[in-house]
Amino acid sequence: MTDMITPRAMGTDRARHDAVAKVTGTAPYAADHEQAERVHLHPVQATIARGRIAGIDTSAAEALDGVILTLTHLDAPRLASSDDTEMLILQSDEVAFRGQLIGAVVARTSETAREAASLVKVTYEEQPVDATLSAERDDLYAPDEVNAGHETDTASGDVDAAFEAAEVRLEQTYTTPMEHNNPMEPHTTVALWQEEHLTLWDSIQGAHTARSALAPLLGLEPEQLRVLAPFVGGGFGSKGKPHSHEVLAAMAAMRLPGLSVSFCVTRQQMFTLTGYRTPTISRVRLGSDRQGRLSAISHDVVEQSARLYEFAEQTAAPTRTMYAAPHRRTTHRLATLDVPVPFWMRAPGECPGMHALEVAMDELAIACELDPIELRVRNDTAIHPDTGLPFTHRDLVGCLREGARRFGWADRDPRPGRREGDWFVGTGVAASTYPALMMTGNVARVTYDGDRYRVEIGATDIGTGTWTALAQIAADALECPVEDVDLRIGDSDLPTGSLAGGSTGISSWGTTVVTAARAFREEHGRTPAAGATTQAEQPESDLTERFAPHSFGAQFAEVRVHAETGEVRVPRMLGVFSVGRIINPRTAHSQLTGAMVMGLSMALHEHSVLDERWAHVVNHDLAGYHVAAHADVADIEAVWLDETDEHINPMGSRGVGEIGIVGASAAVANATYHATGIRVRELPLTPDLFLRGDPQRVAR
Repeated sequence: MTDMITPRAMGTDRARHDAVAKVTGTAPYAADHEQAERVHLHPVQATIARGRIAGIDTSAAEALDGVILTLTHLDAPRLASSDDTEMLILQSDEVAFRGQLIGAVVARTSETAREAASLVKVTYEEQPVDATLSAERDDLYAPDEVNAGHETDTASGDVDAAFEAAEVRLEQTYTTPMEHNNPMEPHTTVALWQEEHLTLWDSIQGAHTARSALAPLLGLEPEQLRVLAPFVGGGFGSKGKPHSHEVLAAMAAMRLPGLSVSFCVTRQQMFTLTGYRTPTISRVRLGSDRQGRLSAISHDVVEQSARLYEFAEQTAAPTRTMYAAPHRRTTHRLATLDVPVPFWMRAPGECPGMHALEVAMDELAIACELDPIELRVRNDTAIHPDTGLPFTHRDLVGCLREGARRFGWADRDPRPGRREGDWFVGTGVAASTYPALMMTGNVARVTYDGDRYRVEIGATDIGTGTWTALAQIAADALECPVEDVDLRIGDSDLPTGSLAGGSTGISSWGTTVVTAARAFREEHGRTPAAGATTQAEQPESDLTERFAPHSFGAQFAEVRVHAETGEVRVPRMLGVFSVGRIINPRTAHSQLTGAMVMGLSMALHEHSVLDERWAHVVNHDLAGYHVAAHADVADIEAVWLDETDEHINPMGSRGVGEIGIVGASAAVANATYHATGIRVRELPLTPDLFLRGDPQRVAR
């Protein structure tokens, strides 16, 4: 059991520390910093998907009044070698994807920079383009590991034999499309090179993460690079590491000492430069007896990676966690294509993987003539099915039962096709899970200035509420009012803080702050002298050797599908989650409902359409790439079970940033089947999918 801190501020509903600054426009985001004369960078991007640059002429751009610098592979600074080949821009004439950075123009105004970039003349030697993802490709391969260090493949028992022997068998393929993060604040970097030091004001999910990646690449010592990110306007994973635009801004700034080089990535440029969720093809096989008890589970995934840099998403990983079955297998296979590099998007792996598994579980419930909640309850497990370790806390059944009570599930007619006027009406359920992880290497410092306690750690608030929740944790650890805590975050000059990603932030930073606060009290007592200070490192933990730390949840959705147009509306969503102690109900509720809205958006709208001839996303803006708007979100609610995880950290909490998106799309998809009797196994759930074939367009 972890030595818990007594909650006083934790668990209370406190307004965001940064709320007033944000709504009054005084919170400084990356583009808002004015430290020196500002100049503006606009990139030159490749217009082919594969080949080499035969010639590049910047003379017309340089002749434009106001232009002060051009960069190409012919004259750019040399970068150090790096395993992250996405970052090695302007180092050769090779082109690996359409939109790749191949040059830059810096000018006195952003308009001049954009015009000058359009004047750069580039000729290419093109090579054949391959941008087609298919499970039938003969060049699919198994990566060494998949994201977050998961094994590529896992197996136990004899899945094939158990599946063939099962009384009830389900084998289906489910697909999810390429999707792009679109945080409110586009990626932005302002770079200043002054007195042999580089400062970056960056929209990044981790200041220390950026410094550790960029300093060696640029040939700098860590102390020569400072990264500041006090306010970040959303990230969802896309800002989880530096991308090529940070490198380009830094290279330009180091050529222009004393000038602040601003590179505000446009919305369209984000569709090539800052990652995306890979499309996935999931083949799921479930075998059970007629009572729905699983004997075999297999989940085989095909997804894409880029020729420039390998990224393998852990799409089948949640299938290893969810349900008991003696015979199990998961696999991941990649196709290397001439496309931009995929990267994290909220709950990478868990989100598309659980969509496939949870739609398959709904189909199995129907085949077994079972209620879909009862099927999940019958296959619940107290230990991790693959590792055999106990969970720190697992109450999936409690989430399902509480959700059923709140949603009115008992009144549900299991037969599909209930009609109200022109609309078919249905309800669906799906489970959620997300690992409860912690980053390592964090350091926190506590200093008493005579009136307040200054608490410093290089954490980042990407809109999640870190400014508020971390101050509440610090207050309880120091046994003082929250008002007496002066929190400092978002700066690589502060003690080391891990990135805000993987739902790890509060668990990692909070544990470190508690450690530092306890050490401060031990060293300085209850009445410290002004100037008293203590710094402490995050303690090592063997938690994952003893337990399987995961959170769980249940998602419920009601849908309406128009009988003549196929339009899908979702008037009601409910999520019930088991996530340990809630630090701040206000910010937690915001995180969970925001994630559910993102899951709704995934279910109904989001689809980056790739023209495979040119490997180009054609709907690369918010006019063509649709995300959920206010009209799509009606009655949406997130609640949580009252619990404390006594094993995981001193706060008893688990992360809430991502679990809300997991399973949301499956609940909507399952509800559309219940409404129409039409099973759609692809996303998004567009109207045409409900008008194909027979159907249910006839009045009942």
